[in-house]
Amino acid sequence: MSTRVMIAVGIVAVSSATREVLEQHPVTHMLVQLPLLAMAGALLIPPGTFANANWNRGGWTALLVAIFATAFWMLPRSIDAALTNPTIEISKFVSIPLLIGVPLSIGWGNAHPVLKGFIKAQSITMLMILAFLYTHAPIRICNSYLVNDQQSLGYGFLVVSIALVLLWSFPLFFPTALSRDKALLVVRAS
Repeated sequence: MSTRVMIAVGIVAVSSATREVLEQHPVTHMLVQLPLLAMAGALLIPPGTFANANWNRGGWTALLVAIFATAFWMLPRSIDAALTNPTIEISKFVSIPLLIGVPLSIGWGNAHPVLKGFIKAQSITMLMILAFLYTHAPIRICNSYLVNDQQSLGYGFLVVSIALVLLWSFPLFFPTALSRDKALLVVRAS
């Protein structure tokens, strides 16, 4: 068993063992546990494993699977069901690594830069929309959490979206020497 797989299994085991603690608050449930499960899935298969596969040309197939699975687990109803139904809870621990983490690992390396930019922009936009929704909704969106918890989650989404904006735009303003060398090669080649 490779080190990556052992780390992935360890992450899932820790997430499962600390399930009750992480699921007490929506911030730790959605912004800690779910990303950890996706990261575990991404570690299962090395990036570029299916780089030359016809079904994954350009990373589209794998990324679409990840996008639709992410959309499902962003729904408040799905989160509520995971807290109240043991079958949905188990499916969360299986589907997030296998339908979000693995496809992201497989598809991201093959994706065109425009597709990557689109997915990044869509992710930031969705997080900001969720931040607005959770902080301004006059009613409880998730039945399993209180309104104050819901507002904390909204502010958490806002912080994550701002952090992603900074993280993903930093290389645009401060390119590394490697990316400058690539740019010079492209200019010289044309």
